[in-house]
Amino acid sequence: MSAQTSPTSQRQIAWPSVITVISAAILIGAEVFGAAFAGGWALAILFGFDDTGAHILQAILFAIGVLIMIAFVRAAQRVEPFTRRA
Repeated sequence: MSAQTSPTSQRQIAWPSVITVISAAILIGAEVFGAAFAGGWALAILFGFDDTGAHILQAILFAIGVLIMIAFVRAAQRVEPFTRRA
């Protein structure tokens, strides 16, 4: 018999891992999105943008923050798998 498991084997959600990753994502997300908002505002003042320019800059930095958070959750999922075989 081979050491491989059958594709029909049951998988269970590893709740401690899921909660750990979600908690870390909330903490890091607050920092990333806060920095995007404050950084956009500061850069807009530095470069002399009006309110619309500041909002556009903040939206760009927010989108970069979303990409950072997606990368973080994917990397965290490799370290803390969300499922395990039953």
